[in-house]
Amino acid sequence: MNELVYRNFYERCGSLNGWDFSKVRSASEGAKWDFYHEVSQRCKKSDILLDIGTGGGEALLSITEAALLLVGIDSSVGMLEAANANLKSSRISNVRILQMDADKLDFPHEFFNVVSSRHAPINSEEVARVLVDDGIFLTQQVSEDDKINIKNAFGRGQSFGIQDGTLKNNYITELREAGFHNIQAFDCDATEWYQSYEDLIFLLKHTPIIPNFGQSENDFAILDKFIGEHKTKKGIMTNSKRFMIIARK
Repeated sequence: MNELVYRNFYERCGSLNGWDFSKVRSASEGAKWDFYHEVSQRCKKSDILLDIGTGGGEALLSITEAALLLVGIDSSVGMLEAANANLKSSRISNVRILQMDADKLDFPHEFFNVVSSRHAPINSEEVARVLVDDGIFLTQQVSEDDKINIKNAFGRGQSFGIQDGTLKNNYITELREAGFHNIQAFDCDATEWYQSYEDLIFLLKHTPIIPNFGQSENDFAILDKFIGEHKTKKGIMTNSKRFMIIARK
């Protein structure tokens, strides 16, 4: 999925559900961390936090007690509408939601103590610029082998055919070149079970796992076959592979 297609997809999803998958019935086993818990644990009460690609803001709003001020940015109008609606209904006062591109952060130098990004692209040089000295950057990204059995079934998918670990290594190189040190990387490959056909359909419709899923009638035949081969007592089995990087400026 090229960048333009992904941006259009992301915008559409933002308008529909703000990247909120809370209603999807699924179970997971083997997850090694909760990303926003890791972010909150590295914040002080006096810190200012930037969250890049905040989406509908649901995750950011769950850690508002961790820092003095939390700023979420996203390039998608649809996502921002969802995030601002969530912020308004929460009545939380120490969060700001702004439209901004990660490649050009419109903030002063050394403005933030902590910067986070979950499943969103970042510009390492811009992150370094807006972080204070000794500030911390955390990112969680989707690994190439995520949902690998689904991608194999369709013969296509997000990062399909790319060696697992490529994106992680690219991020590490870029962060090092931007001046970060003490760069730590962690991998996690958890097992997931989706309770029903409808839950898996929602996932595929609202993520880029299988680009343009459902636009071909054959997609549903492939999915039916996949479910038949991977349905267990716990649900329809797949995997969730992620990596996390924590770096200090």
